[in-house]
Amino acid sequence: MKKLPNFDAMLSHLVSEPSVSSVSPDIDRSNLRVLEHLANWLDGLGFATELMPLPNRPDKANLMATLGSGPGGLVLAGHTDTVPCDEALWESDPFAIKETDTRYYGLGSCDMKGFFPVALQAAAAIDAKKLVAPITLIATSDEESSMAGGRYLLEQGRPKADYAIIGEPTGLKPIFAHKGVAMLTISVQGASGHSSDPSLGSNALDAMHAIMQELINLRLRLSQTFNNPHFDVAEPTLNLGCLHAGDNPNRICGHAELQFDLRLLPGMDADIICGDIEKIVAVVGERHGVVAKFMPIYPPIPAFETPQSSALLQTLSNCSGQTGGTVAFGTEAHFYQSLGMETIVFGPGSIDQAHQPNEYLPKEQVEAAQQALITAIQRFCMQP
Repeated sequence: MKKLPNFDAMLSHLVSEPSVSSVSPDIDRSNLRVLEHLANWLDGLGFATELMPLPNRPDKANLMATLGSGPGGLVLAGHTDTVPCDEALWESDPFAIKETDTRYYGLGSCDMKGFFPVALQAAAAIDAKKLVAPITLIATSDEESSMAGGRYLLEQGRPKADYAIIGEPTGLKPIFAHKGVAMLTISVQGASGHSSDPSLGSNALDAMHAIMQELINLRLRLSQTFNNPHFDVAEPTLNLGCLHAGDNPNRICGHAELQFDLRLLPGMDADIICGDIEKIVAVVGERHGVVAKFMPIYPPIPAFETPQSSALLQTLSNCSGQTGGTVAFGTEAHFYQSLGMETIVFGPGSIDQAHQPNEYLPKEQVEAAQQALITAIQRFCMQP
């Protein structure tokens, strides 16, 4: 059996492989090199590895690796992609680990390439001969953009297990619920003309202004209707993110596009709310004599919630000394839960450091995360 590289070396290799996922094709990158490193290390630990190319995307894939056999077991899951970055804003090379006494700096070090060396070291620390249920490591593609990797797992109905830990950065606080996310767009096609005579066209920006007011009214109604005190932001949110419209002050605005997002609480149905928005857009468009269209940028990610009586939640709470909590950001937890797994989000690092220059992983959480995963493996995959 091959010797596993140390944590620093593994993290350095993973961060050095650019794997940005983006809606912009000129920025989007393959994740295959990251998967190659993981597969080599996992092969050396005795895992059976399987590359799962995404349909119609030969440059993108998931990796599934299994140690042990039989029903049940524990999944350790993470995504291999990162968000884009502006290298000019970084104080060091984002694709090379900069190590200090207390931190590892690098793009994806926290969110969430750093979880994989932790999971590998935890798997290497146990006696595989004593497994009575399998350990499965999953590495997905495109979580930061389309969640295509997680969606493909659900389409395939794999993996099958009883428990799953999603290693997103939570500061080692076990997370039992998070909000759902829907990224949406509205386009308005009017008719341009000389601004001196409004009757010469149909102003798309006027219609969009009316639509935006209706969205603000909807936001208020949702906040008054739904509330969950487990969340720091206890109500659903609707953020008007970016607006592109017109081309010149002296032309009637012929086209406008709005992109916005919804963050929904567990129990809220994204399809119903999106249906309400679609009706609003149609009514306002007809009133203003423009063509108004509503569509999701990607299919919504449903909210996620695991009962607080969860055995996995209690195990990770005992390991970390932190009670379970919630977060507002989305993860792939919904897909694993939909596959029948009791799922908790738990990993080293803070989401506060993600998606920004000089992202880092604190060293002090690495060993604690590893010990927590070892305990979870012993509890759910090995004989007492």
